[in-house]
Amino acid sequence: MSQPSETFEQQDAPNSPELGLVGWLRWIWRQLTSMRTALILLLLLAAAAIPGSIYPQRSADPNGVTTYFQGNPEFAKVLDWFQLFDVYSSVWFSAIYILLFTSLIGCVIPRTRVHYRAMRSEPGEVPSRLSRFPGYKKTASDASLKAVLDRAEAALGERGYRLIRRNDSISAERGYLRETGNLVFHTALIGVLLAAGVGGALSFNGQRVLVEGEVFVNNLASYDSFSPGVFFDENNLQPFSMSLDKFEVFFDMKNGTNIGTPLDFRATVTSKNGVDGAKRRSVIRVNEPLEMPGANVYLTGNGYAPVLTFRDADGQISFSGPVIFLPQDANYTSLGVVKLPDSKPKQFGVLAFFYPTKEQLKTGAFTSIYPDPIDPLLSMNLYVGDLGLNDGSPKNVFSLNTHGLDQVAGGKSGTKAVKLTVGEKAQLPGGLGSVEFNGLKRYASLDIAYNPAELWVLLFALISMAGLAVSLTVGRRRVWVRKFDGGFEVAALAHHDDPRLTDLVKELSAQIANKKGKTK
Repeated sequence: MSQPSETFEQQDAPNSPELGLVGWLRWIWRQLTSMRTALILLLLLAAAAIPGSIYPQRSADPNGVTTYFQGNPEFAKVLDWFQLFDVYSSVWFSAIYILLFTSLIGCVIPRTRVHYRAMRSEPGEVPSRLSRFPGYKKTASDASLKAVLDRAEAALGERGYRLIRRNDSISAERGYLRETGNLVFHTALIGVLLAAGVGGALSFNGQRVLVEGEVFVNNLASYDSFSPGVFFDENNLQPFSMSLDKFEVFFDMKNGTNIGTPLDFRATVTSKNGVDGAKRRSVIRVNEPLEMPGANVYLTGNGYAPVLTFRDADGQISFSGPVIFLPQDANYTSLGVVKLPDSKPKQFGVLAFFYPTKEQLKTGAFTSIYPDPIDPLLSMNLYVGDLGLNDGSPKNVFSLNTHGLDQVAGGKSGTKAVKLTVGEKAQLPGGLGSVEFNGLKRYASLDIAYNPAELWVLLFALISMAGLAVSLTVGRRRVWVRKFDGGFEVAALAHHDDPRLTDLVKELSAQIANKKGKTK
């Protein structure tokens, strides 16, 4: 029995060749370098930067990250796993950045070649049937061929058209500046990305919490945290020093609905360049950084630093100095930690709360009702046990791990928390010694940053905006004028919708016919 013949569909089915590795790579490259992909990646980069403005970043606000971990320990671990505290140096943000950079280069270079050839080429031939264009007018005229073409050439030249004159017609074009502006925009955008990348590689960003009276010297040992770029050399740190003389916060006292709202922050500092430089007194404010050699100093945060003195059971000083307290709310209810590993007879840790203007709630707990220190109170919970400071592993100075420690004051310990006002002294329970609240200082969180490409980023950004403005305002048009027996005809075509196209044709026809018309 004979085999059945193939169906008609089987006979005519296309036999597509396999793409292979090279074919797939070519297809991926074309998809990546399309303008649509570049726009999607640009929007994706903007969206990826949003978490950087929602969550505190280690490079700019390490204290904020520490506070977030204290308030949301489990959720903060999840965010940290996704690198949301290091958005701009994260793997996923860098991947989008590199893909966008590659896409823009692969998109701009071919378009630039095409645009360059188009600008050097002559306007195309006059179409055979001009009446099909949206802008068209046929005019009867007894003017000669030369007169019609001369007038058309003059009228189009006044309007900035690039034209070519042929036997009985003129072809004219204008608006190539639109594509030029578009290419300038995308090229400048590449410049922004390149400058940002190079600047990030050569830059550094460091943080220092400076208490009133303390001095900062620009070397690695003086920073609380330091984030260098990939190619940054610590030998490039410029020598300068700076002391915080006074920190002031001005609160709203007049508007009843905004009592206690901060109006201004001012850090008065004395700086000096190098060893022999002259001292200079300056004020650092929000958005008004201090310019130093090779770095700018920004004000990013502030708080209180109570000055405490702890003595052990033998009367020996185990700790003395200001303690940084991190604000927990708008009224500066603040949290501070003191660790005393050398105290006798036992080492212990202190988890303390500071209330600038205290008020006791019905539950017995305290809170602050105003951010200025009108009626300050310090409350301390004590924990005895091994603080884990001798195992060599790094520890956060702003947090106290109470796991495995015995609470001997405050909370459910059965002993009230130690409470002090400025100038008071108290004995610690369990024979741990004594503590004295000697005074109150303020501190400023400073961000010291250097980026050699800041001006380049600004320059390329301005160029990109100028290119975008040109591409959005310049219209692309083509105009044709052709002479025939007994008259001439004018046609025009715009690259996009152009409501003035009909008026343009009428004005050109009037000028060519030597009638009253106006030039625009």
